[in-house]
This record gives sequence, structure tokens and C-alpha cells, in this order.
Amino acid sequence: MSESKEMKTREGSEMQPQSEQDVVLRPAVDIYEDGKEITVRADMPGVSRDRLQVQVDGNNLAIEGQAAIDMPEGMESLHADVRTTQFHRSFALSNELDTGNINAEMSDGVLTLHLPKRAELQPRKIEVSVG
Repeated sequence: MSESKEMKTREGSEMQPQSEQDVVLRPAVDIYEDGKEITVRADMPGVSRDRLQVQVDGNNLAIEGQAAIDMPEGMESLHADVRTTQFHRSFALSNELDTGNINAEMSDGVLTLHLPKRAELQPRKIEVSVG
């Protein structure tokens, strides 16, 4: 049995072998919004905190990580459904978010980002005086 190389198409070119460095997984995400913040949960199994980068550049949020798949000593992998351990996902952020106060947590392979809305744009109750 032989293993075939994955191929990708580029405009104006023939099929070319795709190197493992070119292959990047887009982690599945769930996005929730309430009056105070937007919460993003990204599935990144095997990614540890030290192999994770979360960056904000202007109104762009980028999530990158590399999973560490450890093999027991003396064993080698014969087959892998996933050929790459690189994750990458990016998002365009609206101006209503306070990008200076983004909070990130990593637990059990799930990255949770809390993107707070700017204070002046959060819903608030206005007291009405009797007059």
C-alpha cells in the first residue's frame, strides 16, 4: 500500500504537491453575544498554552496554535487522519469591542476568548427622576 500526497490547485497552474507546512486546520468555533461581550470558543485539541498565540492587530483577531502529539517511546505512527498540527483562524472585529481588554482561557483543548464591548456602548439603565 502506498500513501499519496495531497494536491491543491492554484490559479493558472497544474496540480502541485501540497507540503505539510502549507496545510493549516481551521478550528471549529462557537460565538456567543450578550449585552456586555462576545465570547468565542475554539476547539484546538492538543494545543497547550505555550504553543498558542492570540493576537489583535487593529481590528483583526488571529488565533494560531500547534498541537503536540506525543508518541510513546519505541512506537511510530503508521496512519494519521490528521496530517498537520497547525491551527489558524482569524476574524475581523467591529469597532464596538474593547480590544485592549480581551481575556483568553485555555482548558481541555478549548480556547475561550472574552471580547468585551466598549463601556459606552454597553446597555445601561437610565434612572428617571420625578420632577
